[in-house]
Amino acid sequence: MPSTAQPRILLLSAYDAGSHQRWREQLVSSQPDFDWEVLALPPRFFRWRIRGNALTWLQEPALKARYDLLIVTSMVDLASVKGFHPHLAHTPTILYMHENQFAYPDSGRQHSSAEPQIVNLYSAVAADRLLFNSAWNRDSFLDGARQFLEKMPDGLPSGLIDGIREKAQIVPVPIEDRLFAERQKPLNAECPHLLWNHRWEYDKAPDRLALLLDSLVGAGQDFQLSVVGEQFRKEPAAFGRIRERHRERIVNWGYLQSRGEYDHLLAEADVVVSTALHDFQGLSVLEAMASGCLALTPDRLAYPEYVPAAQRYASHVDNPAAEADAAASVLSRVLSQPPDPYSPQDWRLSALQKKYYKVISATLGQLAVC
Repeated sequence: MPSTAQPRILLLSAYDAGSHQRWREQLVSSQPDFDWEVLALPPRFFRWRIRGNALTWLQEPALKARYDLLIVTSMVDLASVKGFHPHLAHTPTILYMHENQFAYPDSGRQHSSAEPQIVNLYSAVAADRLLFNSAWNRDSFLDGARQFLEKMPDGLPSGLIDGIREKAQIVPVPIEDRLFAERQKPLNAECPHLLWNHRWEYDKAPDRLALLLDSLVGAGQDFQLSVVGEQFRKEPAAFGRIRERHRERIVNWGYLQSRGEYDHLLAEADVVVSTALHDFQGLSVLEAMASGCLALTPDRLAYPEYVPAAQRYASHVDNPAAEADAAASVLSRVLSQPPDPYSPQDWRLSALQKKYYKVISATLGQLAVC
């Protein structure tokens, strides 16, 4: 008789930062047909976490057990995990790529090392299936890995990058269905409420936001402003300049502790703004768009995959001032002829839940992936 036991899955998250934690909790809760065991490490000491996680878990009792499937995040040193625990060496494995270390912009403050890139590459080789949250993430990983390997002197296997590409699929981090509500508040084209909702770090380019806001003021465009998101002990100086120059326009400032309060802001804001130099999917923009906001993003990264072309401004990575003027021009055009908000329906949980189930079942050998 066939077994009625649920397939056992071990989920490993080696750097359980906000989006990683959200993804794994959502995945487990949305897939009740599987028996889950979860191990997660706190998001601190990045260099040690990405290189040392397999050692940290060396004596972990959960890794002594047997599983039908492993699902690991991109920070996990999968090759070492399988080497340290030989009974897991042939267990089917899905590697979920929230990000890749080949495409992170250099802050100028970090110690240069190829270790994080090698961990990503070795894990990709060791996995049976790779899931990327965007096509841009996949393509930048493959391009970066190819360029990295081209610098090596010898001893490279043939077809390595093509082999990784064949195992790769795009399965985004889902947006909760509850955010897809009909918009109640009409766009305020005269004085739009602008929302910048990202981590307060250099790669989200708050200096470019400051230039954009100054450009809007210079053009005589009135606006209200909410700058929210996860904050850290050290933050770019641009935030201080923005707060000082636009104090009278600020509606919300800093991290919102209540999820309900944040969801209310998403429904109240008119335009969600990104100035990012790095965004592998753009959850904050997608959430705001699901809630009815118009988007204003650069024409780069993952944004062309879901932001309408008329709401993307020209990317000038090496010329922030020109990019700010381009963004102000696009916003002016959007406000003068407002489009209907685009709802990213393909990113909603109820749609992606089924896709995750199919991918997991296929990797377990139970059915084919569509």
